[in-house]
Amino acid sequence: MTILSILLAVLTVTQTAKIDRKAVLERNNPKVEAADPLSSLTVGNGAFAATIDVTGLQSFPEQYAEGVPLTTMTTWGWHSFPNTKRLTEQESQKSVDAGHGHKEIYAVEYKTDGRNKDATEYFRVNPHRLNLGCLGFVFSDDKGNTLPLTAISDIRQELKLWEGTVESGYKVAGSPVEVVTGANGDEMFAHIATPLFGKRQAKLALRLPYPTGKHSDDAADWASTDRHTSRILSSTKQSALIEHQIDDTHYYISLRWQGRAKLSNTEPHVFTLTPLDNTIDVAVTYSGSQNACPASELRIDSELQACRKRMETFWQSGAFVDFSLCTDPRAKELERRTVLSQYVTYVNCGNGGVPPQETGLTYNSWFGRPHLEMTWWHAVHFSLWNRPEVIDRTLTWYDTVALAPSREIARRQGFKGARWMKMTDPWAGEAPSNTGSFLTWQQPHYIYMAEEAYRRHPDKATLEAHAEAVEATAEFMADFAKSCDKGEGKPIVLFGQTAMQECMTWKNSYHQPFEQAYWRYGLTVAQQWRERMGKPRNAEWDDIISRIAPLAESEGIYVSALPVPQSSLQTPLSTLVTNDHPAVLGACGLLPSSPQSNLSPLYDTSTMLATLDWVNANWNWETTWGWDYGMIAMCAARLGNGEAAVDALLTPKQKNTYLVNGHNFQEPKRLRIYLPGNGALLCAVAMMCAGWDGSPATANPGFPQNGKWNVRWEGLQKMQ
Repeated sequence: MTILSILLAVLTVTQTAKIDRKAVLERNNPKVEAADPLSSLTVGNGAFAATIDVTGLQSFPEQYAEGVPLTTMTTWGWHSFPNTKRLTEQESQKSVDAGHGHKEIYAVEYKTDGRNKDATEYFRVNPHRLNLGCLGFVFSDDKGNTLPLTAISDIRQELKLWEGTVESGYKVAGSPVEVVTGANGDEMFAHIATPLFGKRQAKLALRLPYPTGKHSDDAADWASTDRHTSRILSSTKQSALIEHQIDDTHYYISLRWQGRAKLSNTEPHVFTLTPLDNTIDVAVTYSGSQNACPASELRIDSELQACRKRMETFWQSGAFVDFSLCTDPRAKELERRTVLSQYVTYVNCGNGGVPPQETGLTYNSWFGRPHLEMTWWHAVHFSLWNRPEVIDRTLTWYDTVALAPSREIARRQGFKGARWMKMTDPWAGEAPSNTGSFLTWQQPHYIYMAEEAYRRHPDKATLEAHAEAVEATAEFMADFAKSCDKGEGKPIVLFGQTAMQECMTWKNSYHQPFEQAYWRYGLTVAQQWRERMGKPRNAEWDDIISRIAPLAESEGIYVSALPVPQSSLQTPLSTLVTNDHPAVLGACGLLPSSPQSNLSPLYDTSTMLATLDWVNANWNWETTWGWDYGMIAMCAARLGNGEAAVDALLTPKQKNTYLVNGHNFQEPKRLRIYLPGNGALLCAVAMMCAGWDGSPATANPGFPQNGKWNVRWEGLQKMQ
């Protein structure tokens, strides 16, 4: 046996050795020792989430509003303001000539006052996700004065990842408080102990807000008390059923407790529970139906057991990684980011039904709306981490809810098939946008995810479930490409679209690299689906696939796009446009170099390597987004540059910051958390460990092969 074969055998044994998953989690439990608004912790299950402060509850929402806000959000909790002007979606639409030979009608943002602008604003804001309520402490001194957040001292709070609970300990005016918080179903529960209850210096308050309808916030307008109603419908000694009505939206809150306490409606939309003993168990459940609210007696042991069992199942069922054998000093931080990214993506979007918003169930961004361009980052990592059920449920939403509206969008714009919108809602409504409405890079996402589902379940049932939407997606792509075809066998260059790199708009650029590559990938895989379904290949699609133009080059590197003639971009874009996403690297990082063996590669490896080096040396990093770093890492890994891949994941830039709670921080005003960044990190780590189609047959092929990155992993799936 050669030295190389012995080394590979040792690496294989190390890689497949059983990992003590609980130990890995426990050494990465987030620990909070100060009242930092960016250190909020969340409990939840992917369909429901509650975010809490250092008190273990949601006691100081105003003080945390500019950080990681204190909210309670679900996949079902939505609201629309009354449409008093009877505005129509058509009033937010505009006919555009994008050069495709016919008028195209897009939902846009009108800027001039009038009904068009009113319609733009209404259909961007509505519907929006609700913050259902906050359950928190009200602390007071012996004179009855309410105590501020600064009165909290000796803080020791820990998120127990294995159990899915948060344990909080601290002092208020010298008195200890102990809280254990968790979540089950649509419920947050807590076990609380403090002598302050006996002194009547601590109470619990359930506060119900009116929505704000703002772009990015906690969705809580606490001042507008006269625009909504709330009341106790029924109560017992240890429970109450509360109704909250906001315009036409109704939902219900079941408040249950174990221990002696008195409930009263102390202020409009504030329900105060005054414990009469030193300990109390409490649970608050939110529901869209009165009949679905629990009526059984609260048993905190059962609640804790159910929460712990669910989280233990989550951690044991999917893939896992362990960086403890790595000798690179950066490995500990990469492990922390990886473990916590699994947790925050699970509690915020692990349900996999309606695609999540970019801030998940923690707070609202873009009015709480899902963005389908981000579905790749939200869903693909779950499949790579051996949780294919999440991507399956996401595809089901596309199939059953979004397909018909997407067909209508394509028809309205003069194209065949289905065009997937960018900014949507649970019912696949389209939000007006001067950027999003013209994006196309989300279009092949459906085909990629369907192929991912087939790789996990290569059977007839998978094909039959998604074949219609795969075909409709490809029909639009082919028709769009056909409208860009100059004929006479010339290469097809796509235009009339805004690129992944959004400063490359449909007005100033064309031949965007990621879209060129993704179009060929999508149509090629759609042809494979036709063959699997026993259908003949579509000859027109084959012609388009063969003539999709290669990536544009300038000065030995691939460029962001080519400038539209007479636009303001008159110099080579390779030396001009270094803002936003380095999308050119996505053509390598996200996609297989050739989606079918008889096709030429999408790119030249040496040119892409030069492009990677150029981007790393010249990019304007302040304009990037969190998922760019994972995308760069995947590109570097495919190109065999493991050092650059690790550097990308851990580069010290603001948009690549990971908070103590594991969230990817972007900027202080709009995006204090950004789940696509966490998803990109998880995709990159999975790919660097398990490899990709055609990757080298070495251990951890995407990491540096220098002996410092002996990553142990279980269950990760190879990337396309």
